[in-house]
Amino acid sequence: MKICIFGAGAIGGYMAVMLKRGGADVSLIARGPHLKAIQENGLKLLIDGEEIVERMPASKDPRDIGPQDYVIVALKAHQAWESASDMAPLMHETTAVVTAQNGLPWWYFHGLGSAFSGFRLQSVDPGERQWRHIGPQRVIGATVYPAAEIIEPGVIKHVYGNQFGLGEPDRSQSERVAKLASALEAGGLKPRFYDDIRNDIWIKLWGNLCFNPISALTGATLDVVATEPGTRALARNMMIEAQQIAEYFGASFRVDVERRINGAAGVGAHRTSMLQDVTNGRPIELDALLTSVQEMGRLGGFETPFIDSVLALAQQMGRVKGLYPTFPEVEPEQRRTAS
Repeated sequence: MKICIFGAGAIGGYMAVMLKRGGADVSLIARGPHLKAIQENGLKLLIDGEEIVERMPASKDPRDIGPQDYVIVALKAHQAWESASDMAPLMHETTAVVTAQNGLPWWYFHGLGSAFSGFRLQSVDPGERQWRHIGPQRVIGATVYPAAEIIEPGVIKHVYGNQFGLGEPDRSQSERVAKLASALEAGGLKPRFYDDIRNDIWIKLWGNLCFNPISALTGATLDVVATEPGTRALARNMMIEAQQIAEYFGASFRVDVERRINGAAGVGAHRTSMLQDVTNGRPIELDALLTSVQEMGRLGGFETPFIDSVLALAQQMGRVKGLYPTFPEVEPEQRRTAS
């Protein structure tokens, strides 16, 4: 089984080492000093007091890697959009593409089986670049729960977690998902198949859409955001708005709002990914986490005053700091293109 990790950062690199250790034929797309270090010394993973070094083909150019059975896209949402047109050399007729981004995916309405089937989310795929260059029929949906960090070029430290959610957009139980799950299990990871991966996407997004921007705007850690009365109430109201939207489009939630917030509070003094990005001067992943929810709300006819307010503040903060990568404008008539 040939698997390419497109974006061998912290999570992508962690997956690559574990998959390689489990016997998969793994290759990497990376860049900069991280790529150079991998090419010279292999990719090192620090996990459970152990150092694992795996050597595997790595390049910034997909043409050097060639066709794959699976391409796991482990980039942030805006980077995945930028890179969609570069993936062609990795594809053969049956190549599956695993979308491992946070937030609502560009293919969300593909295979949904509703009046909105085939609607294209412009907030995460303006101009339908991913829809055209990858194609929704190739997609396997994924949710990513581990945490890891690059501590120096070519060296990744695993922080916690080894669970991944997997599922077909059309809710089928496919052989390609089963084979990928087996490869993950062989590497010591814990995949879980979902009849509808969208439900798990929403459970993860439910917290990210409020805790991330609120923490980035305030500088507060997760435990403070989830327990201070004002920010807790704001997060709760954003989550209620999001739940109404999600359920309108057919999603279901296996926990309630209070349990989800309490779970976040129990994590402790964690600095959310968006807060870390702001602190380190990196682009924030705002459109996939929040603009996309606003877009779905507009499609369903919902008013979202809490989401709208926090999104506007976070967007302006990002613009002022130069950390909000904006997509090109798309003409309104492109927004309702059906498949």
